[in-house]
Formats: sequence, C-alpha cells, structure tokens
Amino acid sequence: MGLLAAGTPLPWHEARNLADHIRSEGIEQLLEVFKAAGKRDNDPLYWGDELEYMMIELDSTEQNAMVDVIHDKVLTDLNTTENFLCQENDIEFHPEYGRYMLEATPESPYHGLKFTQEFIEDNMKRRRVIADALLSKYNQPENGKKYVVLALTVFPRLGSDQFINIPHVWNHKNSASRSLFLPDEVINRHVRFPTLTANIRERRGEKVYMNIPMFKDINTPDHDTTVYERNWFIPEDMESLKASKPGHIYLDGMGFGMGSSCLQMTYQAPNVEMARFLYDSLINFAPIMLSVSAAAPAFKGWLADQDVRWNVISGAVDCRTPYERDVEPILPKYNSGGFGSVTEEAKKHLQKIPKSRYSVVDLYLGGHNKFFNRNYNNTNVPINEKVLKRLLENNVAPLDYDLAKHFAHLFIRDSCSIFEESINQDRTTSTNHFENIQSTNWQTLRFKPPTQKAIPSEKNIPGWRVEFRPLEVQLTEFENAAHSIFIYLVVEAVLDSYNTLNPYLNMSKVWENMDIAHKRDSVLQNKFHWKTTFQSENGNTDLYSIDEIFHNKKNGIFETFINKALIKRNWIKSTWTELQNSTTHKRYYYYLKLISDRASGKLPTTAHFLRDFITTHKDYRHDSRVSKLINYDLVLLSDRITNLDNSQGDLIAFFGDDIANFLLENQI
Repeated sequence: MGLLAAGTPLPWHEARNLADHIRSEGIEQLLEVFKAAGKRDNDPLYWGDELEYMMIELDSTEQNAMVDVIHDKVLTDLNTTENFLCQENDIEFHPEYGRYMLEATPESPYHGLKFTQEFIEDNMKRRRVIADALLSKYNQPENGKKYVVLALTVFPRLGSDQFINIPHVWNHKNSASRSLFLPDEVINRHVRFPTLTANIRERRGEKVYMNIPMFKDINTPDHDTTVYERNWFIPEDMESLKASKPGHIYLDGMGFGMGSSCLQMTYQAPNVEMARFLYDSLINFAPIMLSVSAAAPAFKGWLADQDVRWNVISGAVDCRTPYERDVEPILPKYNSGGFGSVTEEAKKHLQKIPKSRYSVVDLYLGGHNKFFNRNYNNTNVPINEKVLKRLLENNVAPLDYDLAKHFAHLFIRDSCSIFEESINQDRTTSTNHFENIQSTNWQTLRFKPPTQKAIPSEKNIPGWRVEFRPLEVQLTEFENAAHSIFIYLVVEAVLDSYNTLNPYLNMSKVWENMDIAHKRDSVLQNKFHWKTTFQSENGNTDLYSIDEIFHNKKNGIFETFINKALIKRNWIKSTWTELQNSTTHKRYYYYLKLISDRASGKLPTTAHFLRDFITTHKDYRHDSRVSKLINYDLVLLSDRITNLDNSQGDLIAFFGDDIANFLLENQI
C-alpha cells in the first residue's frame, strides 16, 4: 500500500461533491499516460510479491492469543530508525488497514528467475524475521507475554471477546465503523483509514454487513448468538438484528475484510498489448488458485461453511447504496444518507451495480490477439458512458473500445478517500486522481498502467503490469514462494504463447468459478468450468475437478503451462517431476510438488488443516465455536509451522513426510 502522505481527508458529505471532478481529471491523467507510454516496448519480465502479516500477542498465563494493536510503532521503526536493516536485506515494509498488520515487499523487483533457487523464499523469510525480531523486544516473559509475526489469512477470533490486546476497549464509541464487534482501534492510526471506513458506510447509507454461512455441527445454534442490539448509534445499532441471517455468521465492519491478509504478485509485460493478453489469460486462474490456497476456515470465533476470505472483503468495502444493489434498505425510515433514498428524477442518473468494488474481474481487456471475441464478455457490466465517450473520442490518445470499456466500468465508482490538499493536480505529471479510482477497484486482477514518466526510453521506470490478487497468504515462506513461482512460470508460458494458446471462456463461467471456490473443501468436493482445450479458437468448457484442472494431460495447468515454461528454460525435457533429480533446481520440484499435492488432495489445504485442528481439539464442543483456548493453541501451532518446528510432529502432519523432511534438511 506504500507509505501514506499527510493530508486532510474529506468526510463523505464533502467528498461526494468532488466525485465528478476526480473521475474527469483521473481520465485525463490516464490519457496522458497512454500518450507518453503507449508505444513503450521490450520491457523485461520484472516482478515482485506482497506479503501481509499479523502481529499477535500470546499470553501463556491466560492461554489467549490476541491481535497486537499496541506495538504498531514497529512499522514506523522499520521505516525510520531500523530502515538500515531493510536496505541491507532488500526489503520494504508498508502500512495496511489493520493496526496489527504489516505489508512487506522486496525493495528491488525480481528479474525472471535469474538467481539462486532459494532467493525469493529467503527474501520472504528476511521480512518476517526482521519484523519478528523488532516485535519480540516487547516480550514480557515474567508476565507470560510473547509477541510474534505470522502470516495468517484471518485471525479466527477477530471480533470475539478478548481478541485485542487493549483493556477497556469500549470506553469510547467506535464512530468510524460503528461495528458491534470491532473497536476503531483495529484500524491503522493514519487518518485515511478511519475516514475511508466512515465514508464507505455513509455513502452506502447503512453499515456494511456480511452473512457468511456457518459450519453445521451437532450443537451449532441456528443463528449467530453474538448479535445484539445496542443504543450508541441511531440508526446503525438498529440494523444488526434485521441484517443478520439465520445459519450465518454476521460481520458488520470493514475490518473483518480489510483486516485479513493475502499474497499478491505483480508482473511487468513487454508492452501494453502483451499486458492485456496476460491479464486476460490469468483471469481464469484466479478462482482456481483461490481454491487451492484456501486458508480461512473461521471468522469472529465461528467455524464457517467456506474456506476463503474473498467475499468477506467484498462485503466489507461495499459502498453501494440499496438502490444500486437493487434491494430494500434495512431500515427504510432512516435510510436517507448517501444515495440510500432517491427520487424518481435522481434515479435517471443512477445505475444498478451488480457487484461490490471488491470482486472477481468483470471484463476481458481483449486486444489484437486472434482469439479474443467480445462475446466472451457475456455478463451485465455497467459503464460510465461519459468516460467511455471521452476515452474513445479525444485528440490526446484515443483508446480502442474494449480497453476503454474496462476503464469506463471502473469509473462508475465514486472516490471514498479524497485529500483536500490534492484536489487540484497537473494532469500531465500526476496520476493520483486516476489511481484514486483505479486502486479502490479491488478485483482478482488489476491492469496497472505506468505513469507519464514511463516514456519508451525510460526503462528504469515500471511499464505495463498485471497484478494477480486472489491468493490467500500461507503460513510459511516455502509455501508463499511456491505460489509466487508457480504463477510466475504460468506468466512466462502465457507471454510465450501469444496467438498460439486461447485462454478465453465466457466471463459468466469465471464468475461461477469464483462462487464455487468459496465452498468448503472446494478442492476436493467441487468441479469448475475449465477449457476443454487451449488450442482451439472456441471457448468451449467442461466441468473438471481441481485435480483434473492441474494434472489433465490435454488441458491441465502443469502440462499446458508449467512444463512449457520449464522446457523452454532447459530445466527439464518433458515433465516437472524431473526436477526431483536435479542438483541445481531441486527446491523448485518441492515448490511444484506442494501445489500438485494440494490440488490432487494428497495434502490438505491450510483451511482444511486448521479446520481439522479446531474440530478435534479437546476444548471443541461441536458447536462451531472457536474458543479462546482453541484459538491460542491454533496460533501456537501456526507459529511452530511457520518456523519449521517439527517438535510436536506438526510439520509432517501439515506437509507430509517428503516435503517436511526436505524442509527440515534444507532450511534457509
């Protein structure tokens, strides 16, 4: 997310009046980018990853684990007094939504795979070890308190009793989120974050809410028993009982989504045309990789009947009004905030918007590759007609229809975060207004234009890039490196397959796949739409298991993409398993084996493993609840796995004998 600039964020009643200005100037900035960088070509395949961590307090006296919001100074130190450690280790730390969260990236981009086979994993490990070392200075052994940095996708008891390490947490009212469960202390202290939280709620006209299906056990109640009616805020406190659904976990704050962690990667393409093809090709991989990386079985102290975080974040930042969502307000009498109550005249200027601004990708970008056909974009995607017209008809840098439609769709959104000091910008040198809209459309992929400085001769400035965003973060650097490198090899194969492999299937099938990926144990239990062949000009699909999608000899990911990339770089002759006998690339064999074994069901996903731990724990009452003791032991387990500690057999249970023994014998 980068370091945050100082400024004065505008509340929604002021920001809404600038929405058209931000959109209009953002589009003009985008046109200047295409004017400057549209002909840029032959950029190298630079790439990088982003890992998100949680700071956690372990209290052995109380046998409780809590998110640590007290020591967020660690992030400040990493960027000031301790920054020399980051520079020496080629890493950077950035703020995230949660006060207990850290985001870390390599300082310099990777260039292909031109380094030792442990390089990426080692870089990831250095990030966590350095942050962990700074945080551990606050340990209080005499009081049984220890602080650790872990890559957990979701803190299982976020929003439950005693989940946060500050006393008397409700001694004031949480005016930003107005959540029943999350105090505003979970939010990053920078003023942008609470303002964004409040503005999303105010634009929506109601609190955000997410109803996540609850895992059903023999003693599971028929509803979320933690929901109650409070009297701090009217009408928000009156919404919860009406908004919550039987058989579901009720979540009511932005922090439930944006307070979760993920793994993301960004890849630079040679030029804008290849970036479009790469974006389109990776769209189909997003739901599949979400399923395989599933790592979130519990929310707010309840076991969920799903394994991933994505729809929680989607709901957590859903600023659409009831009219835009095409639903009745929860409390019609009170819903006059934002655009919640609209006149017939106002409706003429508003649109129904079928999805949150955090969602699966909506449109293929198309381009000049021979396989794209607009019929593949077969879903209902609203657009900003004014923006579309400007992008198509201008004397700066006219765009083709499909690319213009992509941006015209993104620009149906309002900005919910505007700084007073940045209202007026130079459209020829700044992209802040464009990024204001672009960066708050959180889809499974992001097409990332450069800045106006990226003229063809300036190769040191990033060019046209694609960000891959769906992955759940994993517990170990080994796993996160495996996922990053796996997608990198897919990217290599895609870029080498322009006009020879057809990646397209109907967008409606991609949307269905995203829904399927949310199901519990979707890796084992469900089938996904996948292409019958990548060699034909049609978009025919069939239903395949995840195992088949990865291992089918005709259209599987390993055969069609991974082997292709490895053969081209002369690492193998026919199949990735040859790497097992390699003296120089053996670790890559285990990276790929991890993905393969989880896809086939030989190894459990992280979500499955953690769910089994919870349901077999001595304190589990078959009521779908994650007690303080269960959560404490689960975090201890996660800490052991993260540090490759097999003293209690956890590593072998998690990875299986082969991978676990390799890691124990080849630690970096």
